[in-house]
Parts: sequence; structure tokens; C-alpha cells
Amino acid sequence: MAILHKARLVPTKLDLLDVWLPGRSWYAGSKDPGAERVAAFRFDDPAGAVGIETLLVRHRADGVVHQVPLTYREAPLAGADDHLLGTLEHSVLGTRWVYDAAGDPVYATALAHAILTGAGQADEMLEGVRRPSDCRARGTGTASQAPAVNTRPVAKDGDPTVITAGGLTLTVVRVVETSGAVPWWAEGLERLEAETGGVPFTLASAHI
Repeated sequence: MAILHKARLVPTKLDLLDVWLPGRSWYAGSKDPGAERVAAFRFDDPAGAVGIETLLVRHRADGVVHQVPLTYREAPLAGADDHLLGTLEHSVLGTRWVYDAAGDPVYATALAHAILTGAGQADEMLEGVRRPSDCRARGTGTASQAPAVNTRPVAKDGDPTVITAGGLTLTVVRVVETSGAVPWWAEGLERLEAETGGVPFTLASAHI
């Protein structure tokens, strides 16, 4: 369960993305400011320490949808400066360090668990009330458990982004295809499937 707060964020997540996204090799949208949210979902950190949110965003001037998984931490993640978007001030929680989640072991563990066990996203609770989600995500696997990632994963940037940790490989698409077909990089593998607005798509795959 993801516990959320009614809070003011300075800068906003989209403000951070307006600066960070155009510098990515895989970014296919406009270089001008104007990122807008399409949908989002969260995974749960069982330790309750790290926020894990996947944003689907596009530039308001075009229709290209990008997947940007983020983690929110109360302190810097050692060795992950190359994945840092920046910091924001949360009016309830204070300073949060915002990372591209591809370099965060907590995200890798959560994503592997969802894909390989068939788990869904976390329920979001806002001041004690369950908040409806505008995106549904669930894994296709049937395993009873998935490996935990205890060291910082290695992320090979690109589209898709390939994350390795020990014997685990996670593949995360950046430019989202909405045809409904299984993409080449996920064929024959367990996947994270999602749907928003009646449109299905594949976001990630995993294998051990």
C-alpha cells in the first residue's frame, strides 16, 4: 500500500522532467518545456522508506508517450548520482531526492516481484481514502516469489533500458507502444502489462 499526502511540491515532478527528459538519448518528444502527465501507478516498498512511482508522460505539443519510473528518497542513494533528476521540497515529508528508478535497487526488486509473481500495483491511500488509479499494471508471471536486489543494479541506458543485478535482467521500455502487440524485447518472457483509457501496452519484461 502506498501512503500519499496532500502536499505542495517545489519544484514539481513535471518541472524536473522538463529539464531532465530532453537530455536522454531515448527521448522522442519536443525539447521545449511542456511535459504533461498521462497516467501513473505505484509499487510498494515493504520497508516504507522509498516512494516508487511510474509516470507516463508526453509533451503537450506531441503524442509520444514516455515511461519514466521514479524513486523518491529522504537521503541520497550512494553511487547513483548519474540517475539523479534533482531534489524537491515536499511540504509534509521535507526534501526528497528524485531518481530515475532504473538505478535504484528498491525499484528493481519491486518490478521483478510484480512481473514474476503476477502482482499488481500498490493501492494508493490518500489521507485514509483509497484513490482510484488512472492506470492498471500487473505482471504475467506465476512464481511464488522473486529475487530481491540488494546491490545497486547496472542500467544500460537506451530504449529499452536494460537493468541487470546478479542473474536478474529487467527490460524497461521508454517510448511506449500502444498497438497492444507484445514487443520484440518481451517475446517469450514474463511481462508487466498495463492499461489506461482502454489502451493496453507492455512496459517491462524480466528473466532470471
